[in-house]
Amino acid sequence: MAKKEQTLEDLKQKYKILQEKYSLPSFESLNEDFVIEKAYESETDLLLREIRKFIWDRIVNYLRLIEGILNPVNAPMFIFSIVKILGIEEKKKLSEIYKELTKLEIRVIAIDLDYDERKEAEFVNNAYSIWQKIKKDLVNILEKICKKWDDKSETSNKCYFG
Repeated sequence: MAKKEQTLEDLKQKYKILQEKYSLPSFESLNEDFVIEKAYESETDLLLREIRKFIWDRIVNYLRLIEGILNPVNAPMFIFSIVKILGIEEKKKLSEIYKELTKLEIRVIAIDLDYDERKEAEFVNNAYSIWQKIKKDLVNILEKICKKWDDKSETSNKCYFG
């Protein structure tokens, strides 16, 4: 007998059970920040592990971007433009965010090595909570970068392509 394909609604129902058991954030909130709805494509008995992977994938992208800005050794060219634009306060805030994200990275490695549903739930809660604080700071920094980038491009329209 063929297995029934999991739907998004099935995923939401399974999550609801875990949400109540571990006081997790709402599915909608996690989905808005971490696109966890893609987990319905995976057939798994370890739903929290799958959700944790989606959360971590999103966070690691920002961690690597911040790492490139703070230490632009082999960074793409646009990173150098960002580094020039950033002020001391923005760099300080990015360093604080980086520290928080690296702490999460160490936790996620430990959880990945030794599966425990409760630890997975704790990670989801902790990562979500930290992300809510961090994303506000990141939005502010990115808005400043965009503004300064626009100001910079307006004053440096004298290009020589000769």
